[in-house]
Amino acid sequence: MAATSKTTTFKPLHDRILVRRLEETETVRGGIIIPDSAKEKPQEGEVIAVGKGKSNDEGKVFPLDVKAGDRVLFGKYSGTEIKIDGEEFLIMREEEVLGIVSK
Repeated sequence: MAATSKTTTFKPLHDRILVRRLEETETVRGGIIIPDSAKEKPQEGEVIAVGKGKSNDEGKVFPLDVKAGDRVLFGKYSGTEIKIDGEEFLIMREEEVLGIVSK
């Protein structure tokens, strides 16, 4: 599945996925507002597009467990940050995903 932004289409290759970070809320339980400079980047995101899957030496393709629309958790330093049409995304391998969040 490919992700389309304003004018650009992006399709990850092999076992890579395209993730958009989900923004955290600005206030915490006690009502304290955290300034942007002190915030850590969220480690939760929405999968926008996925590649076809990982292939073995014989050429057999194994589909990915994650799909577009899934909410996932990933490590603090996972993936590579990119900008597509001014919007920030992460490209990462499926193995960097820690889990799928369901509500």
